[in-house]
Amino acid sequence: MSDPDSGPTDPEAVLEELAGLPTLAHPTASPDGSEVACYYDVSGRNELHVLDVEAGTHEQWSDGDVPRNARWHVEWDADGERVFFHLDDDGNEQNDVYAIDRDGSVEAVVEMDGQVVLQDVGEDGETLLVGSTRDGQMNLYSHNLASGETSKITDYDRAVHTGLLSPDGSQLAYATNETDDFDNMDVYVSDADGSDPETLEIGVTGAEAAPADWGPNGDRLLVMDNSSDLSRCGVYDLRTDAVTWFGGEYEEEPQAFLPDGKRFLVVRRREATKLPVVYDIETGDARELDLPAGVASFGRMGGDPILGEDRLLALHTTPTRRPELLAYDLTTDETEPLVEAEYGPFSPDAFADAEYFTIESDGVPETRQAAVEHDPYDTLDIGCLLYDSGERPSPLIVNPHGGPRAMDSKSFDLYTQFLVQRGFSVLQVNYRGSAGHGREFIRELYDDWGGAEQGDVASAAEHVLSTREWLDDERVVVFGGSYGGYSAYWQLVQYPDLYDAGVAWIGLTDLEDQYENTMAHYRTELMEKNMGTPEKNPDLYEERSPITHVDNLDAPLFIVHGVNDRRVPVSQARLFRDALEDAGYTEGPDGAFEYRELGEEGHASSDIEQKKRLFRLLDDFLGRRVGTESVAADD
Repeated sequence: MSDPDSGPTDPEAVLEELAGLPTLAHPTASPDGSEVACYYDVSGRNELHVLDVEAGTHEQWSDGDVPRNARWHVEWDADGERVFFHLDDDGNEQNDVYAIDRDGSVEAVVEMDGQVVLQDVGEDGETLLVGSTRDGQMNLYSHNLASGETSKITDYDRAVHTGLLSPDGSQLAYATNETDDFDNMDVYVSDADGSDPETLEIGVTGAEAAPADWGPNGDRLLVMDNSSDLSRCGVYDLRTDAVTWFGGEYEEEPQAFLPDGKRFLVVRRREATKLPVVYDIETGDARELDLPAGVASFGRMGGDPILGEDRLLALHTTPTRRPELLAYDLTTDETEPLVEAEYGPFSPDAFADAEYFTIESDGVPETRQAAVEHDPYDTLDIGCLLYDSGERPSPLIVNPHGGPRAMDSKSFDLYTQFLVQRGFSVLQVNYRGSAGHGREFIRELYDDWGGAEQGDVASAAEHVLSTREWLDDERVVVFGGSYGGYSAYWQLVQYPDLYDAGVAWIGLTDLEDQYENTMAHYRTELMEKNMGTPEKNPDLYEERSPITHVDNLDAPLFIVHGVNDRRVPVSQARLFRDALEDAGYTEGPDGAFEYRELGEEGHASSDIEQKKRLFRLLDDFLGRRVGTESVAADD
């Protein structure tokens, strides 16, 4: 429960102060570990900052040159004199790669049509490895910094992930799939130009394997695999073609070898936390690092967490503690704050902690199924997080996560805390299909979007409404973004009796249109992997599209979408709006639905001004349509 006396109470002040709290993103250590590059919006806009680790000072390198939205990672060049970053057009994610130096000079480095994502920087100082959708599917390209030439080095029908250059630059590791099993993913090692690719024998066909890091000598790979259901980490010896596996009791995601090559770092998922663990390769011993229960992250995508032989760089957060950048000393288990979290006029007591619990769900809630009738599925334990606003009685916002292969965790969530500050309790649900519970749990969602996973969400809502008497069952809202936006649409048309309002943000409404218009790697690795193709499964695509059941809408709906979104194109919102109008629903402040497109924005944004815009829209809609004072309280 939040402390109402621990921060401002004026609604506009709460909104301004919360959205304006400085946020740091994508920290990555320089090659010698003496500096850390990151995005930081302490000036009011996202900028590239560089931190001197020993002095504890940071310097702003950019001046409006980097994106407003800090979605994509940054990475140092081999000499530690420049930082590479991604630049798109107002959030459309059609990135090019740029570089900025200490004087603030910026130059374009890799420019191609489509999306370009920096995968690795060669230690030779001459080579960049990038992924690009230039020719349609996401494949790997090698860029020579001296000549400026870019060469395509893989050409697969399925997307290529996690490209890594060996320390001497002679080899390449990556993940893709050439089998007939669509769920499969294998690790490949090839020459640096993509020739002579060899598939490593890791796991079973149908499981997913991927590389994470090269060993210091280039003779070993840190890899992951989920053949045994839970994701496990292993060290693959390229000299003997043998892999040694570690752990197995928990889901673990590999991060990096330590400099001595004798240890490696992983993130362990346990319930709704993410814990750092260091493995000793020779003994197999696992050592959990001494951090409070929450979420520790190590720049898995592009970031380097190594500050020295025995020092790690980590972002750490809990539900009530904002992200703090730490240096962790493995010899003493002591942490040094490099950038402390800022709270403005708030204190940690102002924020609501997360209550974690599980429910048993068979995917079929008690409330009426208006769109598709499902028989009970397998009963599974479903993890949930509940944030109590302290309002009595309290309205409830059900907030399904995106992904769908993601998970809600015990980390600081700005959107949740904003809603709590405005008097709404928030429920998050790690429905079947979420990450953190193994391969089979993820596969429960395949060929069943809009099925049991949505039943899990509704069942969790029913559970808290029946067991927490302080929740108001006449003021229940569903709000989600991306796949969570799909969930918001679907919850409203499938379970109309449960909800009193809904907010669908950058959500999917017409699955066939989404398949045809999203980026190629989302088409194959999300839509086709989860649902097949519209050609093969036309009935499933139609039946599980919220737009098919638009007539079931029975509560005020707010549709919000960024016009530059390329993951979930704005056509998804426009089609649903048009379908509502064709069905006789009226748009407007007092109508059946409200509609807003967000200019200069794509698939969400971390930009302070754009967060304020969304917060104001949410606050206005929820205040008018739901309110934080119940009718009963006014009687």
